[in-house]
Amino acid sequence: MKKNLIIATLIGVGLLLWLASGLFNAGPEPTLDTKTVALADQEQDLPRVRVRQFNAEQRTLTRILRGKTASKRIAKVSAETTGRVVARPVERGDRVEEGALLCELAVDDRRASVLEAESALSQAEIEYRGALELQDKNLLSKIRIAQVAAELESARAGLARQKLNLQRTRIVAPFAGVIETLHMDVGDLAAVGAPCATLIDLDPLLISANVSERDINYLSLGGSVTARTSTNEKLTGKVTFVGSVSDEITRTYPVEITVPNSDYRLRAGLTTVASVETETVLAHRVSPALFTLNDAGLIGLRAVDRDSRVVFHPVTIVEDAADGAWVTGLPGVVRLITVGHEFVSKGQEVDTLDDSLSPATASLL
Repeated sequence: MKKNLIIATLIGVGLLLWLASGLFNAGPEPTLDTKTVALADQEQDLPRVRVRQFNAEQRTLTRILRGKTASKRIAKVSAETTGRVVARPVERGDRVEEGALLCELAVDDRRASVLEAESALSQAEIEYRGALELQDKNLLSKIRIAQVAAELESARAGLARQKLNLQRTRIVAPFAGVIETLHMDVGDLAAVGAPCATLIDLDPLLISANVSERDINYLSLGGSVTARTSTNEKLTGKVTFVGSVSDEITRTYPVEITVPNSDYRLRAGLTTVASVETETVLAHRVSPALFTLNDAGLIGLRAVDRDSRVVFHPVTIVEDAADGAWVTGLPGVVRLITVGHEFVSKGQEVDTLDDSLSPATASLL
């Protein structure tokens, strides 16, 4: 029994001595390979992002305006005297020149009134010449001379009045245009102010649009415009009017663009999208997917500096095109984070990978 106890005691003391030996042995020094592995493990802890270099480009900014085509002038050509319509040589859709006859009223006794006024004028002229001869001989008073002169002027006015009344039987086009509506037909009795026809002027054509308060200062008279109608017709013109007072309800300003239309091919009332050139700036074209917000709620883009640390650049979107958004506020040359920008923060050190190595990603940006 004592022998077994002695053996167990010796074994236990040996185990204690073996375990205690580790406290006095620091182990071998780390080799070069061990240090390299530890450094690599530390680098793997940095977040990895893809970056791509973007260069600023000169960009002529445009503003998109939505409106419709409109005629430059429209007029209801009305009668200025009474009479029955005896001729109407035009039809709806006819293109007429300035001065063309639209409706003709019966002359009735107007021509006779002109002949009567001419005779009265001839008599007044003879009397006036005779009065002047008597005045030279001091046989006529100054009062009588003044009366004769007044009668002469009255006769002249009467003739002009009768000629004008006769002329008003012909209702003519005040400008070149297209007959849109006819209001009279042969046999109708026209009264003063009754419309004969509605005439519209389509050359040049106008594009009427409304511009928001934010964009109004970018527009100026003479600015070049390209537009496309709902019928897929391309137009070119210039800004000819910019309103100075906004609409009380919509808070938008009226704008007019003048477009040549000598062949009257374009019609009024077509929905139109116009692109107006405003100014030239240095801007970057980026994918909208790269936009993010900082803690203050500002929209911007995350990039990396020379030390591979994340920086945030607030930007202003100056144009939203089909191939990307054009922004200002970035340095001329900048390395933007294209993949992983939502998972890093300002000032954080990152491990970067050039996005040019990824053709698939580059094609999307």
